[in-house]
Amino acid sequence: MNGQVINEVRQKAMYGYNGKMLIVDLTARLSHWEAIPEDVFRKFIGGSGLGAYFLYKFCPTGIDALEPANPLIFVTSPLVGSRLTTSSKFAVVTKSPLTGFIGDSLSSSFMATELKRTGCDALVIIGKSDSPCLLSINDGQVEFLEADDLMGKTTSETEKAVKERMGHRTRVACIGPAGEKLVRFASITNDGGRQAARTGPGAVMGSKNLKAIAVRGTHTVPVQDPEALNVIGDDLTERSLGPATEKYRTLGTMANVSIFNRLGTLPTRNFQQSTFDGAESVSGEAMHQAHFVKNAHCANCTIGCEKIMVTNDGGEKAQGRMEYESAFALGPLVGIADPNTVIRASTLCDELGLDTISTGATLAWAMETFEKGLFDNGATSGIDLSFGNGDALLEGIRLIAERRGIGDLLAEGSMRAARRVGQGSEAWAMQVKGLEMPGYEPRSLKTMALGLAVSTRGACHNRSSAYEADFSDRVDRLQVDDKRGRITAEGEDFSAVLDSLIWCKFLRKVFTDLYEESADIYEKITGWPTSADDLRQAGERINNLKKLFNIREGWTREDDTLPERVFTEKLTTGMVAGVGLEREDLQMMVKGYYRARGWSDDGMIPDEKLRELGLSELSKPVAPAS
Repeated sequence: MNGQVINEVRQKAMYGYNGKMLIVDLTARLSHWEAIPEDVFRKFIGGSGLGAYFLYKFCPTGIDALEPANPLIFVTSPLVGSRLTTSSKFAVVTKSPLTGFIGDSLSSSFMATELKRTGCDALVIIGKSDSPCLLSINDGQVEFLEADDLMGKTTSETEKAVKERMGHRTRVACIGPAGEKLVRFASITNDGGRQAARTGPGAVMGSKNLKAIAVRGTHTVPVQDPEALNVIGDDLTERSLGPATEKYRTLGTMANVSIFNRLGTLPTRNFQQSTFDGAESVSGEAMHQAHFVKNAHCANCTIGCEKIMVTNDGGEKAQGRMEYESAFALGPLVGIADPNTVIRASTLCDELGLDTISTGATLAWAMETFEKGLFDNGATSGIDLSFGNGDALLEGIRLIAERRGIGDLLAEGSMRAARRVGQGSEAWAMQVKGLEMPGYEPRSLKTMALGLAVSTRGACHNRSSAYEADFSDRVDRLQVDDKRGRITAEGEDFSAVLDSLIWCKFLRKVFTDLYEESADIYEKITGWPTSADDLRQAGERINNLKKLFNIREGWTREDDTLPERVFTEKLTTGMVAGVGLEREDLQMMVKGYYRARGWSDDGMIPDEKLRELGLSELSKPVAPAS
């Protein structure tokens, strides 16, 4: 370890942060500490913002995401450890093996607080172990332990084995078989099944021969004004139990199934329809009545949005967390109306370490390709990949995680699989920049269409929450206009602040003014004078930095678009029959978004904007890997 850096860090008292990061080199099996300057914290806050900064700093230009030099970065935040409701979250940031652009995922619960208690604000992992590795971090002391006995185990088996070995107070982040096999949408699992899943961080962890990370710590990070923070915390807890979160506390996000179906915005059979005849069977109401076991809470959370569901059909029992995106992707999107199959499929994805959205969407592409007769004889491993075939869904998930038979093709994600199959199948690969689309129909949600097209992460609903405008009275969700650009940009900046502090997005409507209240909280934690405008600009800065990384990695104007199907096929069912989206209309909205961001017409960031946001130095090229 670098004692000089540690001493330098310790000499400077800091509230809300440890003030340093731990850098681990798996190739050399060495680690050292580096100080994090105060101005970096103030510019990028923590979470996905600070992670984006470290990715830009540590990731060599143009490197393949599965090469050892691609950093895998775990980042906490100033709110972690504060005991404020919903604040126990962390970000995982890396170059995505699915998109080739920035990959950032969030997860939550005790892993976040334990990582911060080890003494670091960020853990940066580079290199590749020459044998399967269990990385142990105990109060900042790093050990590289052999993990051959963990290979092939599911995520729950791995977590159990590591805790038996390291102690039951240990918190574990691990990959399942899918991560080991470098499935491009593999997840990282922690705390009994919570996932950092989107964009494939589990594949990056697997590429490093890193099976699991075991974390224990006893450090505490003081806050500047604990008494005032306790008062704020009590008030937030009370508000978190009010009407703004009622949906999440009762049915959870599963409530969206029936609502979206009624509005004609529930993607069905690979986005061929926007309503599902079997929606009632897999709705939140039906699932809650027949399959509900209990609510699940993250650490320090008063909402308890996660619903634990169990099968009831007499077959092999499966029990796990269910939420809207998993239910949509493994239900309507693949034509499955049996709730037991949906629960089994979701639980299987969690155990094998797979992102449920990309898994369901890639299998939906395969089902349509199969039904169109485009697979060669034997290409589907003897499986009848028809929509609605529950056995095929479950077997397809296993094949993907094992990269066996057709699973080897599908493990590449829908974009790469469609390019390999060709024959026009790219038109129904429902992805943006390589990331499969979530459960929002863009043709009947025009602001969401723009948000999906321009997101730096690819087809993402969480980095702008643009659907909120469509479900409000601010816009007509079925029409396009030039207001969508500013709405989307403002939504992205708002989300960036949430994801960097980090607040859970389900708390967002509890705030009267998120920027004002969060600035006050941030100041009481850190002691640094902070205004609402400071946080607002931080959100803008973070999104510009993410875009800057993508530009550096090869982004072009053509990447900000939607799948061909969206432009060539109109919706045919329910209240949205006849609704479509013209390519020219999306381009008009994209230009409006660039204009709202202060970018050029081709989506590049002018030097003036970089100077305004304090990003000029970062825009200098990073040396490619040797």
